[in-house]
Amino acid sequence: MIAETLQFEAYRPALLGHCYRMLGSAFDADDAVQETMIRAWRAYDRFDGRCSLKSWLYRIATNVCLDELSRRGRRARPIEEGSPAPGAPPLDALTQQPDSYWIEPILDADIADTDAGPDEKASLRQSIRLAFVAALQKLPPKQRAALLMAEVLECPVAEVAETLDSSVASVNSALQRARSSLAKRSPDQPADLTPAQRTMVERYVAAFESYDVHGLVGLMKQEVTFCMPPYSLWLQGPLDVQTWMLGLGSGCRGSRLLPTFASGWPAFAQYRPNPAGGHTAWALIVLELAGDQIAAVNSFLDVNRLFPRFGFPVHLPPQ
Repeated sequence: MIAETLQFEAYRPALLGHCYRMLGSAFDADDAVQETMIRAWRAYDRFDGRCSLKSWLYRIATNVCLDELSRRGRRARPIEEGSPAPGAPPLDALTQQPDSYWIEPILDADIADTDAGPDEKASLRQSIRLAFVAALQKLPPKQRAALLMAEVLECPVAEVAETLDSSVASVNSALQRARSSLAKRSPDQPADLTPAQRTMVERYVAAFESYDVHGLVGLMKQEVTFCMPPYSLWLQGPLDVQTWMLGLGSGCRGSRLLPTFASGWPAFAQYRPNPAGGHTAWALIVLELAGDQIAAVNSFLDVNRLFPRFGFPVHLPPQ
């Protein structure tokens, strides 16, 4: 069964991406892929080859995710929770939700398919962006599955219907509703950074590390959003972001940023100065861009789980 094991493992990145889109969490997606592998092993003697091994594994993964979704609610983003807060909110506004409540980022490299062509890789990056995943979470689970299988995985509608134990007519109806709903919520953005965007991201790093807050907010859209899961609080607009960074957020002065890519966007491991020396992990920042401006800053504070997953240490020694 060594050959079969290698075959299964070859599809792990693609399955992880699919489960992430369904569940909104890289950690939940890990568990779902592992359960998919277990179910596939147990059922392999019944695999008759009528479809490809990849399609067969996707069917199993989809049903694993549907089973999980039947046991819990959808994940969300802070910007979907109530109104934005002022840049200097009262401390009692800093309420938290458990990890299982929020959409979490995923490392781009984890879902990279080495056999994918440039167009497919671009599509994969777009399909894991936070706005798209958040829009998916608002769809009923079977609509979500139908849309992903048909649009992202490009499965025939008949195959989608078989996977979901439904009729072709029902799947087509679900796809129509899902596409209509998603079109209203998920703006289309190019997959690759433009030269202007790359320059802007470099300016963002320089401004953050020098704590030039005025220069930093000058890179942001007027409608920019700023959030810090697990906190429910979120801000909107450069002025409130500036007030926050010069007030309650001023502990970020002197930070270091290490670059990566997460959820299809530029991302950074942020380390704040440690009084004992060096720097300590503080947040995984995922930017969302619109043109050559920053549309959203998402600072995920669960560094004890996220940094090891992204390959970052929790502490940096003195430079």
